Amino acid sequence: MDHLSRLFVRTLRDDPAEAETVNHRLLVRGGYVRKVSSGIYTYLPLGLRVLRKVEKIVRQEMAAAGCQELLMPAIMPRELWERTGRWANYGELMFRVTDRKGAEFCLGPTHEELVTNMIANEISSYRDLPLSVYQIQTKYRDELRPRSGLIRARDFVMKDAYSFHVDLSSLRETYGVMYDAYVRVFTRCGLRFRAVEAQAGEIGGDVNHEFMAPSEIGEDLFVYAPKGSYAANMEAASSQRPAEVAAGTDPLQRIHTPGVPGVQEVAAHLGIPTSQILKCVLYKVPRAGDGGIQVVAVLCPGNREINEYKLGKVLGAAPTLLEAADFAANPGLIRGYVGPQGLTPYVSRIVADHHVAAGRDWCTGANEVDYHVTGCNRGRDFAPDEYADVTNVRPGDPSPDGTGPLAVDRSVEIGHIFQLGTKYSVPLEARFLDGNGKDAPMVMGCYGIGISRILSVVIEQHHDENGIVWPAALAPYDVEVIPLGRKVDWDVVNSVAGSLEAEGLDVLVDDRQGSSAGVKFADADLIGCPVQVVIGRRAAEGVVEVRTRDRSVVTEIDIADLPKTVEQLHRAL
Repeated sequence: MDHLSRLFVRTLRDDPAEAETVNHRLLVRGGYVRKVSSGIYTYLPLGLRVLRKVEKIVRQEMAAAGCQELLMPAIMPRELWERTGRWANYGELMFRVTDRKGAEFCLGPTHEELVTNMIANEISSYRDLPLSVYQIQTKYRDELRPRSGLIRARDFVMKDAYSFHVDLSSLRETYGVMYDAYVRVFTRCGLRFRAVEAQAGEIGGDVNHEFMAPSEIGEDLFVYAPKGSYAANMEAASSQRPAEVAAGTDPLQRIHTPGVPGVQEVAAHLGIPTSQILKCVLYKVPRAGDGGIQVVAVLCPGNREINEYKLGKVLGAAPTLLEAADFAANPGLIRGYVGPQGLTPYVSRIVADHHVAAGRDWCTGANEVDYHVTGCNRGRDFAPDEYADVTNVRPGDPSPDGTGPLAVDRSVEIGHIFQLGTKYSVPLEARFLDGNGKDAPMVMGCYGIGISRILSVVIEQHHDENGIVWPAALAPYDVEVIPLGRKVDWDVVNSVAGSLEAEGLDVLVDDRQGSSAGVKFADADLIGCPVQVVIGRRAAEGVVEVRTRDRSVVTEIDIADLPKTVEQLHRAL
């Protein structure tokens, strides 16, 4: 057991000035963390205890999934990252350092290069595969705007696992095992979450899933079918393709729209809904072969937003919006007033979202400053080179699985798993000999969990006006003993705390002298242990009060019955 008077815990009555989110305020006020610099924190004893409990759950589930723990260095040489091209591609998120001899290194934001290189040097036969390894390690990312406590930090603790296989079938089997392990980890941590189809980002891979925890402070949007099983993050989400309608017959009319190039402004000026406006957005992408640039026009209704991740899949390269200099170099393209009619000579390709085929008699740019046109229709006035799903899903769109309308919610990513294939094994030469003596690259998977981020997300989902309400599996202590009164019988207190500890419970005793009942109760609620035992006036009669932090149980019981009662209560939480 620990005693609060000797524990390095300093609770605060007031919210820290820089804290904008609930979890950040409560982590600091509850004495769990202290800020060192923007996005960098020290874990105080309470915070470290919670962190270790998350790590314990993760280790147990990784072991059950057949994954072996190792520990790699946080600092890695530039040469490995150059071989995969990520030294340049990772950009400003990467912390880079140079040693006294001029050699360049990075502080690892992730460890695909290092682990792949290590396995390449250790494994050469199919007999040694599949193999799954993981580590719990501090990662470093130079976030532009660290925020939300531990959710977007520059120094954070992560579990990253990697699997190596002879073929895709073996990878898929392990991927399923890890998926199930992640479900168990987050369930045991008391989180509400969804696994969603996702895009891979800088990690890479064709198949991947994010585990998203719904939260008002989430920076990510995820789409799901409340009455079905479909779920995906916004970048990867799709809806049912809308039904095509016959092209309209309204005449094409030129309308004066002085100084109103934007969708909202045009809609207000003409008194029409934004869904009637046809946006024509211009992008540039690298041209295959010679490395030049080609301009692509993308069409969608004015009430929808272009999804550049999906567009990049269609175009085969990441698109970039045209800038002022690009328009200046192409006088046939009128910035703010571009329309698809007569546009073919100026662009290499016109891509229309499927919703364009579900509309007609569009209002769009007239390719002339201060003018738009109405009555613009496909077939007669413009002809897209192709139709594709290139816009974001909107709430109410029909689910692709036919189970009803889709909903959109904010969320925080707490885990991400990837089927990498040979993205890293080929450049890093992680190869093996199969049973026929044939040389082949290993097939890889990657699996990450934001360990420290879980603390913040759990608090966002489990708190009230008085403080944190920890799930039992993560609380720094299972039970807090709170003696009250001017003359405390410490023999009774120690006996009660000892009996609870004998039941295998982690016990915290608030033995501070001179603290009022109000201060002790406020701190107990702020810290958030799941069970509180109050030793008050009736202790002399052998009676104490037991209450859960969420106040679902408040009762008086005999001291003799206390250990079993608290143990059963804790197990039920």
